[in-house]
Amino acid sequence: MNSRERMNVAMRLGEPDRVPVMCQLALGHYFLHSGLDAIEIWHDTPTFAEALVRLQARYGFDGILINLPGRDPNWRTAIHRIEDRGDERVIHWKNGWYSEAPHDDNPHVYQPDGTRYFPALDEIDPEQLFYAEPHDLSGITFPYSWGFDGERATPGPDFFPPWHYDTIREVVRRVGGEVSVHTELFSPFAQFMELLDYTNGLMALMDDAGKVTACLERLADGAIELGRGQARAGAHAILMSSAFAGAGLISREHYTQFVLPYERKVIDGIHEAHDIPIY
Repeated sequence: MNSRERMNVAMRLGEPDRVPVMCQLALGHYFLHSGLDAIEIWHDTPTFAEALVRLQARYGFDGILINLPGRDPNWRTAIHRIEDRGDERVIHWKNGWYSEAPHDDNPHVYQPDGTRYFPALDEIDPEQLFYAEPHDLSGITFPYSWGFDGERATPGPDFFPPWHYDTIREVVRRVGGEVSVHTELFSPFAQFMELLDYTNGLMALMDDAGKVTACLERLADGAIELGRGQARAGAHAILMSSAFAGAGLISREHYTQFVLPYERKVIDGIHEAHDIPIY
């Protein structure tokens, strides 16, 4: 039984030959220990795929979790210059924004005035929402756009660009016959929290629950489309990340109102098209 088979049996509640082992490594761990450039790992599809495969082999994991989207292969054309500040580098983009990229942690994107962009709840039209990807090269934008060109991504089947799934395709091509390849999407509630920033997201639950649920409905539609695309690209399992739903951060009542129905909608929507484990 190889790693892919072992993981598949276990995730479908069968009995594998042994307990499968895998780990979601911090992106900072890849930056520090893969032997690859941190900026390239975050921004470049082939480099991130190499980091994933390299550390899976080093640690003998049965699975790989792909926890960044594929990138525009022309991303380097948006760079004005890269500044070295010792413990971090700063990527200055041609549109005036910049990314602070520590050696051991995720980059963060800033506007020219030094602030990070998050829309206010009043600015958001739920009908313009589809999916909020906090790890895009340009961070959070609204209406949503990919990268720094500012072109709006139209909600619907064409929302995700073809290269969005390139990391999945590359990892599956290289090791998918032997290793279990998992992908990640954000739950509707996690997307909403990332979209508004955490304090404003929590306040919105109290201030305008009706608008929050309208947003979550749309974000669930986008997550379904993304999950189906990941399955079509060859993923063997999908992680639905919902970090803000646990450990008592929100009440049980809010969990029942704002989390559970939309996670169920996402899972059911993906399963209508693909028989794939979702966890």
